[in-house]
Amino acid sequence: MPDSQPQQPHSSGSSGPDPTAESGSLLLCGARLTDGRTVDVRLGGGRIEAVGTTGSLPAHTARVDLAGYLLLPAAAEAHAHGDTALSADAVGPVSYDIPDVQRRVTEAALLQLGHGATAVRSHVRIGDVQGLDPMEAVLQARRSLRGLVDLTTVAVPRLLTGVAGADGLAMLRDAVKMGASVVGGCPDLDPDPAGYTEAVLELAAEHGSPVDLHTDGDDPARLGRLAAMAAGLRAGVTIGPCGGLGRLPWDVAARTAEQLAAAGVTVVCLPQGGCGNAERRGVAPVRLLRSAGVRVAAGSGAMRDVSNPVGRGDPLEAAYLLASRCGLRPEAAYAAVSGAAREAMGLAEVRVEAGFPAELLAVRGDRLAGALSLAYSRIVVHRGRVVARTSAVREYCDSAAAVALDLPRQGRAQGDEPGRFKGGEASS
Repeated sequence: MPDSQPQQPHSSGSSGPDPTAESGSLLLCGARLTDGRTVDVRLGGGRIEAVGTTGSLPAHTARVDLAGYLLLPAAAEAHAHGDTALSADAVGPVSYDIPDVQRRVTEAALLQLGHGATAVRSHVRIGDVQGLDPMEAVLQARRSLRGLVDLTTVAVPRLLTGVAGADGLAMLRDAVKMGASVVGGCPDLDPDPAGYTEAVLELAAEHGSPVDLHTDGDDPARLGRLAAMAAGLRAGVTIGPCGGLGRLPWDVAARTAEQLAAAGVTVVCLPQGGCGNAERRGVAPVRLLRSAGVRVAAGSGAMRDVSNPVGRGDPLEAAYLLASRCGLRPEAAYAAVSGAAREAMGLAEVRVEAGFPAELLAVRGDRLAGALSLAYSRIVVHRGRVVARTSAVREYCDSAAAVALDLPRQGRAQGDEPGRFKGGEASS
């Protein structure tokens, strides 16, 4: 008998039908869960219909064999910069023409989808010479990606205070009217950071929009004022990457963390490196924030732009770094890029249980720690259908070591060239 039957999960997302969800059914067979069970999972209508022991669910539907895979809630990318992604190798100034930005955003989102992120929140700079063109480009990319990955946008004006900030404020309002999902910005760059933050929060309250501010977080007084102002915003406030918070004295950082927790402010850290300012590195004090009750999510930040020319945009790498560098247990580390990231983005909760959204990631392996260490092969499910696959095969040449370890063998086809790798194959 199935271990779970359909039920309506508690979530912050819409409970209505999803017009883009796949109507057909899909059976995921033989997947391993983090609790050690091996199960079949039936999907339909963009949701998980049932979870049962292997062979217990009807098989008259499309099937995907997940033997050897660990099945997880899909990751979500809570802090991306799609408008500048993949621009590190550009010859000359980076182009912000709409077609060029749309191409970069689309390619970056698909790369992140292949890594397992079925939802991406992208910070988009507006104003200056480019005006609203980058926002228009990202919104076009969002439309073209519909059904593959959910892309949301954060409008990021440069200045919002003083005479120079009047244009920025008007442009921020226009960006929201265009379809920007989140009101954001970088108060650190404004001559009046507190005034900038107040302007963002007021506009967000006016439109009922969530807030996502890009800040280094090195000024505890400024963060305290932010917490005081943010407490009443119902749509939620997120800040990040807050690497500067980790450079403060422990007692000062602890008091600040308590203020953020009391106000319900989420912190999105970037374990893979900073973004926007390549000179200021460091990761937010994740364990301190969590101990104070702050919801901590993790993002990838810059993807191969001038801030981080080697940024991968891989949420599992972010989770790996949280575990190896920050001392989080693998389960908590992965939750930071999945459940906590989705909650920060206002998305519905995902569990591998009946009734929950079919946003899933299958990773080769049988334990979460191993998957974070060697997460090469992945199968990504979005809205109930497989939308991305990544397969990797590792080969070793014939050797006594390979024979002694009895590694899985890859047969040598007739006519193979001498010297070609043929022994000791292992899928990853």
